[in-house]
Amino acid sequence: MNKSSLGFKPIPMLIAIALAVAIILIPTPDGVTPQAWNLLALFVGVIAAIIGKAMPIGAISIIAITLVAVTGITVSDGKADAAMKDALSSFANPLIWLIGVSIMISRGLLKTGLGARIGYIFIAIFGKKTLGIGYSLALSELILAPVTPSNTARGGAIMHPIMRSIAESYDSNPAKNTQDKMGKYLALVNYHSNPISSAMFITATAPNPMVVNLIAESLGSEFRLSWSQWALAMLVPGLVAFILMPLVLYFLYPPTIKHTPNAVQFAKDKLAEMGKMSRDETIMLAIFGILLACWAGVPELLFGFKIDATATAFIGLCLLLLSGVLTWADVTSEKSAWDTIVWFSALIMMATFLNKLGLIEWFSNSLETSISGLGLSGMMAGLLLLVAYMYAHYMFASTTAHITAMFGAFLTAGIALGAPPMFFALLMAAASSLMMTLTHYATGTSPVIFGSGFTTLPEWWKAGFVMSVVNLLVFVIIGGAWWKVLGYW
Repeated sequence: MNKSSLGFKPIPMLIAIALAVAIILIPTPDGVTPQAWNLLALFVGVIAAIIGKAMPIGAISIIAITLVAVTGITVSDGKADAAMKDALSSFANPLIWLIGVSIMISRGLLKTGLGARIGYIFIAIFGKKTLGIGYSLALSELILAPVTPSNTARGGAIMHPIMRSIAESYDSNPAKNTQDKMGKYLALVNYHSNPISSAMFITATAPNPMVVNLIAESLGSEFRLSWSQWALAMLVPGLVAFILMPLVLYFLYPPTIKHTPNAVQFAKDKLAEMGKMSRDETIMLAIFGILLACWAGVPELLFGFKIDATATAFIGLCLLLLSGVLTWADVTSEKSAWDTIVWFSALIMMATFLNKLGLIEWFSNSLETSISGLGLSGMMAGLLLLVAYMYAHYMFASTTAHITAMFGAFLTAGIALGAPPMFFALLMAAASSLMMTLTHYATGTSPVIFGSGFTTLPEWWKAGFVMSVVNLLVFVIIGGAWWKVLGYW
């Protein structure tokens, strides 16, 4: 059989299977049930297959769901129907549908051109200097983030073409070896806006609802963060990080062209080409406003009528369908949304049952025991775990795989060691997006922007490490003070 005719990559798949089998063959540790240990083996195999890209993540997830159902690994009585219900249980999770439907809604930003228009408007206002263009890109990213759960679509499909057009209008092009004029700087701002904006809203990147779910499982359901609570918590540190980021990158890789009066005219010309806002853009903008108002709790504040965050997303999608801005064909063709619903459901299902079967508690206790011997205070122990969690992303090409594998155990261990629960949980939540800064394979946006050739690999990694330190300090210090004001710890 030809290698090309297989539905998977043989070597990564064999490695994933070998890891799963190796764990099964290891004697079950004290304090762990055989059932939990076998599920861990399956989980590690799935994560390894995702990291190795043995198959598309959705396909791997379908296999995982099937194995859970067939093996009955989550049930003690061996009932096949109960195992099947467990395997499909997370498809009813509202947070999964919040992200899936929001991705469908974000298609409207691309289809109508509203996303590009927002970017050009800011450049027309602030684009007289290269630094101003950088801030325009960052501000546009921030504005689009609440309704664009695909950070790859936001940074790669909407903002990156705008950034390239501006750079090339000043003859800053990697093909001509002129990227230093401004393209290198703008490409890095384009990228590093992405992790910060992803940290600021539950709906800004797909794995955030998983983080909310894991925090609730670790701290109790009373700590389940709402959309508005998350946004309020991340608002101040996120804005400070956005203010600092273009300046830090400007210092690291200063563009040789610093004054760009033509960029304002370039943006105005693009806006002129687009013409007046179309009917569909106007409707998209209005629905954008409705979504933000409902997610922020305005109906409850004004009328005492609370609307669930996921229900809000469905309302937005219904309005787009009723108005004709999106068609059902648009919705069904939004493959990333349906793909996300499938893989999200599979990973959350396995993570949930690892927790229910006591594996996460066992692992976090082991982690706690090894760190407690260092004699650190609860706060310092928590920060040590935070740093270890964040920089472990050098080994991951998927934020989802990283979060699923490590978040729950590290959060539980940190709290057990005495770190303030909500302070530590919010830092871990922020780090789950900020870790995207590190490498050229850290998330889907990075290969898109790195692949455009404006930076070398050493330049990308240097900028990533520096920004990771700056962002982490901002969220620890500024974020910690802000959360203290809010009474979160």
